Amino acid sequence: MGGLAWLGSAAKKSAMAPPSSGPDLTRSKALFRKAKRLIPGGVNSPVRAFGSVGGTPPFIASGKGAHITDVDGNRYLDYVGSWGPLVLGHADPGVLRAVKKAASAGTSFGAPTEAEVEIAELLCKAVPSLQQVRFVSSGTEATMSAIRLARGATGRKKILKFAGCYHGHSDALLVGAGSGVATLGIPGSPGVPEEFVKLTIQAPFNDLSAVAAAFKHHGEELACVLVEPIAGNMGMVAPTPGFLQCLRELCDRHGALLIFDEVMTGFRVAWGGAQCLYKVKPDLTTFGKVIGGGLPAAAYGGRRELMAEIAPVGPVYQAGTLSGNPLAMAAGLETLRRMAEPGTYEALGEKTRVLSEGLAARAEAADLEFTTTAIGGMFGFFFHPGPVRNFEDAKKAHEGRFQRFFQTMLAQGVYLAPSPYEAGFVSLSHRARDLKKTLQSAGIAFEQAARVR
Repeated sequence: MGGLAWLGSAAKKSAMAPPSSGPDLTRSKALFRKAKRLIPGGVNSPVRAFGSVGGTPPFIASGKGAHITDVDGNRYLDYVGSWGPLVLGHADPGVLRAVKKAASAGTSFGAPTEAEVEIAELLCKAVPSLQQVRFVSSGTEATMSAIRLARGATGRKKILKFAGCYHGHSDALLVGAGSGVATLGIPGSPGVPEEFVKLTIQAPFNDLSAVAAAFKHHGEELACVLVEPIAGNMGMVAPTPGFLQCLRELCDRHGALLIFDEVMTGFRVAWGGAQCLYKVKPDLTTFGKVIGGGLPAAAYGGRRELMAEIAPVGPVYQAGTLSGNPLAMAAGLETLRRMAEPGTYEALGEKTRVLSEGLAARAEAADLEFTTTAIGGMFGFFFHPGPVRNFEDAKKAHEGRFQRFFQTMLAQGVYLAPSPYEAGFVSLSHRARDLKKTLQSAGIAFEQAARVR
C-alpha cells in the first residue's frame, strides 16, 4: 500500500509527536517491532498501525465494559468499541454466557442451525425492507455479494458509489474509498484492474446534482447505487434532507437497485437501522458489526424476489464455510434482543448527545474551529468550522490539530479512533462518570490542539 505523502512535513511530524507524559508502552513497542517482522506493517488492518497519528499502537490485552487495558497495564476509556459492534460494551456477561453455551455444543458445523433461523426472523421483523437475509462473515463479503446480486438481477454492470464511503476492500469498491484508504493517503489500490475501476462511477456524498448527472450519462447501465445512509468512513457525515429520498426516486426511475450499506449504522443509530430513521426503503441492505455482537458476522438481504436470485434457489452464486457460525449467531442474538428492550436507544442516544455537545463546548472554549455530529450510538468530529457535507469538506479539516488532540487524549487514558476519517462509538456501558472524565480530558486536549497552527 502507498505511503503517507505528508510525512515529509517537519511541522506535521512535530504535531504528531506523542506528548512526553504519554502512557508507558514498553511491551507494546516490543510487540510492534516483532509484529512488523511477521505481519505487513505489524497489523492486520492498516489503520491500526497509528500511521496518521504517530506513536506506537497499544496492544490490547483485555476489555471490560467501557474500558480496555493494554499489555503494559494502561487502562483506557474506549470509543472505538471494535469499530462499532460492541454496543453493549466489552465482555458483556450476557453475550459471554451465550457464546460459552454455544461453544459447549460445538464451534462450527458448516451446516444449518436453529440460531440462524432465529436471528434471520428477528432481522426481518426489525427492518421493513427485509423479507429474506443471507449470512456471511464480514461486511466486505456482504457488500460484495449484494453488488453481485444487483448485477445478476438487473443484467447491468456499472455501479454508483460516493467518494469517501468505504464498503470493504473488494476490487470495485476501493475506488474513492474513505477510512483506511484515505488515512494512508492513497487513491485506491494497486492490484485492482483498470477494467473494474471503469465499472464504478463516483459522485460526492450529498450532491444531488452530481448524482443526477451520473444517472443522465449512465442510468441505463447502472445496476445499483451503493451508499452509507450515514457516512461513517470520512469521519461521520449525515445525509442532507432529501438526499436519500432522491436516491430512491432516481433508482426507481432508471431501474437501478438502491443498496444501503448499514454495516456500521445497522442497529447502531436506531432499531432497524438508518433506513428506519430516514424512512427510506432500499432494495438491498448489508449489515455487520452489531448483528454479530463482537464476533465475525454480517448479512445482506432484501425483497423475497431479489433474494430468490441467490443460489441454491437462483443462479447468482455465493457461499461461505463459516457463514452463520453458531458462536457469532449466539452473540448477535443476545445483543439484538437486549437492544430491542424499551428505552435502549433513547439511553444510548442521550449518552452520545452529552458527549458530542460537551466536546463542542470545550472546543469553543479553546477558540478552535470544530464541528461534531451525534446520531444514536455514533459520533464524529472535525477540526473544521463546518458544515461537513462530503469527503472534500472532510479533507479540509486540520490534520495536525486532530493528531495532537488524539495523542493528548490517549495520554489522558481516552482511546479514540486513530484516524480523522473514522466515526466514534458510544456503548451502553459508558457511564456518566466516564463521559465526565472524557470531557475533562478533552478540555486539556483542545488546549494542546490549539497550539498547532
